Amino acid sequence: MPTQEEARTVARFIHALSGGADVRRKAAARELARRDPLDSNELIGELIALSRAGWGPAACALSDFMAALEQEAEHIPHVESLRRLAHVQSLDTVADLFAQGPAKLEMDADAAARADANAFSQSLGHLKQQARLTRDPDTLSRLATVSNPSVLRNVLINPRLTEELVVRIAARRPARPEPLIEIWKSPRWSVRHAVRRALVFNPYLPPETGAKIVPLLNTADLRELVANTSLHPALRAQATRLLADGTRTGTASEDLDALTARPGPRGHG
Repeated sequence: MPTQEEARTVARFIHALSGGADVRRKAAARELARRDPLDSNELIGELIALSRAGWGPAACALSDFMAALEQEAEHIPHVESLRRLAHVQSLDTVADLFAQGPAKLEMDADAAARADANAFSQSLGHLKQQARLTRDPDTLSRLATVSNPSVLRNVLINPRLTEELVVRIAARRPARPEPLIEIWKSPRWSVRHAVRRALVFNPYLPPETGAKIVPLLNTADLRELVANTSLHPALRAQATRLLADGTRTGTASEDLDALTARPGPRGHG
């Protein structure tokens, strides 16, 4: 079984990789795939504990492992058994990562499509191109309200997009889950503490995704999450368990912002 020192070694390795978030996410997936599921769970549990203790490299690596579980599941052969085995191993903070079921609140897909059609007369292809290339902040703000995830995917790579607007998109209600998930998948924006907060505090975010974000929050956020009855019970229970594991020394989300503020392609942002 992985020890805390082995988890530190893995975290340092992932953290030191060049090539950006995609490279680190895929490396995290390979790390899980090469282990048996029991070892994978132990490793994730150790990384959560190290991150909660405020150790920066673990906070950074944990973000990559959470992204791997969300986006690289098809490359992790035993991913379906991790939740069941985490319960057997009494690794509750790991089992919590595999929350299932609908969001606390849901927006009807037809209603969302009608709202898009009423707001925009252009073709989908035109909207996607405009979202990616527009230099006008007002146009970008309007396009950010489209519920079609392919449009938002292009908004998220627009170089004129600001964190303030991304936070507004992430907090928007009512909302379809697909655009919110696109924000979580964005290597540029998903590392931002304010963006993570906005996502996880949005009751329209599916718990399957929210559960991967909760361990990346700081103690103040977790306490606020526990107290917020408008959020999914599974996420509130998850936050309660993380708080019970001990008070953090430092703020991992803020540490992560500092750690990932690297020049060039090396950084998360």
